[in-house]
Amino acid sequence: MDNFIKKYITLIFILVSIVNFSQNKTKISGRVLDLETSKPISYASIYLTSESIGTTTNNDGFFTFYIPNKKQKNSITISMIGYLSISKKVNSFAKNETIYLSSKTTDLEEVVIRATKKKQLTAKEIVRKAYKEIYNNYPTKPYILEGYVRDLQKEEDKYVEYLECATKFLYQGYKTKREPLVEILGVKTNYLGDKHPWNKNSERKNSIIDLVEDDLIRFDYGPIKGKNGWKYILENILPYKNRLVYKITGIDKPFQTSTLFIDTKTFAFVRIELIRKAKKNRSWKRRFSNRALQVYYNLVIEYQEIDDKMYLKYQKEEDTWRIFKGLESNKVLFTKYPKKELFINKVVIDNVENYPFKRNMDISSSIENQAEKFNPDFWESYNIPKQTESESKIISELRSRAK
Repeated sequence: MDNFIKKYITLIFILVSIVNFSQNKTKISGRVLDLETSKPISYASIYLTSESIGTTTNNDGFFTFYIPNKKQKNSITISMIGYLSISKKVNSFAKNETIYLSSKTTDLEEVVIRATKKKQLTAKEIVRKAYKEIYNNYPTKPYILEGYVRDLQKEEDKYVEYLECATKFLYQGYKTKREPLVEILGVKTNYLGDKHPWNKNSERKNSIIDLVEDDLIRFDYGPIKGKNGWKYILENILPYKNRLVYKITGIDKPFQTSTLFIDTKTFAFVRIELIRKAKKNRSWKRRFSNRALQVYYNLVIEYQEIDDKMYLKYQKEEDTWRIFKGLESNKVLFTKYPKKELFINKVVIDNVENYPFKRNMDISSSIENQAEKFNPDFWESYNIPKQTESESKIISELRSRAK
């Protein structure tokens, strides 16, 4: 009887804890669309105004956002490069509200002309100025990012991996060119299909490292330097939040193209896109064991401004690897398509030394082997992009093959 009472009391305690946990946050949800076309706006920012807590719309424009109850009187800002931002009070959101963003502003043409005349800079000069301003625009003191990592891999037309995890990153400032320390908070989804034996035995085990080592600004490489070899074209000046950004295309023949979005006032890099494509089985540099040729590489890095400094908001690395049958063979064994994404939902810049952080990631081991037991309460209100129908189908497919 005593054991029964103990178990009953424990169960009651757990249920009360879950209720209290859920009551501490308010959930809002909706969809963000283009006002002129009604098309979904993917990866728009949804965040508490003047705060460092937020989320992102998914590929279909949907979002869910869990907000601490004490922040219910705050405003939420919805923003995306190329659109005018809007703000709404938390308590004014309707259930599953549709939000429209407009890319049109009546005086944009006049502002564009005034901005270009005022600066009188070529596209390359804008990029070089942005490069010189890095240490003024990016944090020089330690900070912590919290976020969500999604690792998806396909072989030919079949998905073979879907991994989701929550993480913390402890960064030093941008003057320190080293990778962050990482804490794995938990793994939400981990489905592995039957990978090709070559892929299973040869790939890197830890996808988080692949993401953090591709920080172009921290590690000082790529199209951001404005050096010879790259040619730049000023394509447009676009609205973003309450300011404007230059949209600049960069070309480095024969393999590389880039698109840079640079703040017209501070010259901060707001978003960096880099694409590399192999030409006639010639790649830029990256080979693996002389049997794997990287034929496509797409890197996207977007930043958010907090207290006049730029912090990471979103990062994507997408590759295509062509695997050959032998060292000298031109016959393709199979093609694989890894895709990794990082969504930041919280930035900690004050009292960093007192913020809970436990370095627990071993870069030589897979993420799923380092995570603690799945915690449904944690994931119930953790801010991540809302799962799309196509993502649900991928997970269902992998789950059915795992049985």
